[in-house]
Amino acid sequence: MTDNKDILVEFDHFGFKYNAQQKPTLSDISLSVKRGEKVLIAGPSGCGKSTMVHCINGLIPFSYKGEMTGSLKISGKESRDLDLFTISKTVGTVLQDTDAQFVGMTVAEDIAFALENSCVIREEMKERVLRIAGTVNVQDHLHHAPGELSGGQKQRVSVAGVMVDDVEVLLFDEPLANLDPATGREAIELIDKLQEETGAAVIIVEHRLEDVLWRHVDRVVLMNEGRIISNTDADTLLCSKLLSETGIREPLYVQALKYAGVFLAPEKKPSDPALPGLDEKDKEMVRRWFENSGDDSPSGRKHPLLEVRDLCFSYEKRNRRALDGISAAIYEGSMTAIVGTNGAGKSTFSKVICGFETASSGEMIFEGIDLKSLSMKERAEHIGYVMQDPNHMISQTMIYDEVAFGLRNRGVPEDEVQSRVEDALKICGLYRMRNWPVSALSYGQKKRVTIASILVLRPKMLILDEPTAGQDYRHYTDIMEFLVKLRDQGITIVMITHDMHLMIEYADRAIVFSNGRIIADDDPARIITDAGIIKTASLRETSLYLLAKKCGINDGTAFVKRFIACEKEYRR
Repeated sequence: MTDNKDILVEFDHFGFKYNAQQKPTLSDISLSVKRGEKVLIAGPSGCGKSTMVHCINGLIPFSYKGEMTGSLKISGKESRDLDLFTISKTVGTVLQDTDAQFVGMTVAEDIAFALENSCVIREEMKERVLRIAGTVNVQDHLHHAPGELSGGQKQRVSVAGVMVDDVEVLLFDEPLANLDPATGREAIELIDKLQEETGAAVIIVEHRLEDVLWRHVDRVVLMNEGRIISNTDADTLLCSKLLSETGIREPLYVQALKYAGVFLAPEKKPSDPALPGLDEKDKEMVRRWFENSGDDSPSGRKHPLLEVRDLCFSYEKRNRRALDGISAAIYEGSMTAIVGTNGAGKSTFSKVICGFETASSGEMIFEGIDLKSLSMKERAEHIGYVMQDPNHMISQTMIYDEVAFGLRNRGVPEDEVQSRVEDALKICGLYRMRNWPVSALSYGQKKRVTIASILVLRPKMLILDEPTAGQDYRHYTDIMEFLVKLRDQGITIVMITHDMHLMIEYADRAIVFSNGRIIADDDPARIITDAGIIKTASLRETSLYLLAKKCGINDGTAFVKRFIACEKEYRR
């Protein structure tokens, strides 16, 4: 029997309705999290996960106003009776939007912020900051401003800011959203280590279910439409249909097992990627499924739309080139993934192409035109760019106006503006919110607004920096299938991504960056099964490859291609 003192977070028939909305965002939430427990909260975009995070860390009711019903206790005390500072001494939060969390002028100052508020003596403060910075691998960036860091580096600094303080609840809101696959795995291992060492309660809110399950979680809380629809162990949940029914992606190896007709039961431990419960009959079913695959030969390449030759670029105050002799071609009507470790040069490459940064040397030829001769505005007529951080793109108050902004600036007739804006909003799952203010949206919903605002412009080439970050599987699929339709209409798609699922499912080709150079340019299935490339570029072996080896299938690349073909057929 659990001691009440061990229960750190306790919802009891709790509900919350924002003042600006007619219906409650959370309804009849009953959930308790005890000391030493690790809980994953999952659910589709807009299901209320972020609101639950705000309730636990005190931003509701102190920053976001609304009506609370029922009870929420933090360490046995009603949250509505506590102040925000008191809650912050119990609950440490890593926000999904890291820029909204930084307060220091440098990384070191930001990590030390909680210690300064607690009046920790200077020498002890320095020692703890250095130790924690080393733990999350940002020790070389202590004197940089947070804004100078890549998205993944910012995430690690935010984690360090939580780790440095002694809290009882560690709350992670989409901690993997901006991390490359290898770093994401390290983050999950780090969270697991923290939970074991501190005995704190750990709550993780995350779409990337498979990545979180790299380490054991005690429970998965599945939400939909503001309610908890399941609160059980991961093995039981993976054997049900609830994930697919609510738009959450199952682990790839679980999907492959189901395609092969393998019966999954909790005692087979499907949440463990090593699949210890898989028997010989199951393995034989997987082998037969693989051997029945048809020919999935890739189509030939088309004409180059963009050719880059020996492109170089360096940021001021940095000792190395961010781009060092980049040569590549983007083919007309293709879908190309650009992947690699955080800070490898992926986003910098796109910024130079679009004119946000100026190359020091090299050539960029777009349909025979030297891009260097075009202004940023002129390049935008040919190449659309969706930034990684939606807050850097949004300029209008209302959602509809934000998506219509580019068309109106180009003098498009208002009836055509309405038609194109509404189509884009529907594809991005935002149509019902078209008259909402942008400020009412979650980070993931803002991301969809920025994608919609570029999609309506119909550029010849579209570059998307992490297009599906923070999206549930349903919206992920809607966006990607819409991009496929654009590709089929002749628009060339380039995706900068950490999502290996996206790369192997949708990209015709992948270009791998590492330390400002291109180290591979090949078929995605070959890249994701090449141990050398995976290690150098901080990628991660797909669980499909590990399943193939488990079942005695030596051609991991062919196995991955078989799965991709099956996925495409399933979507059709």
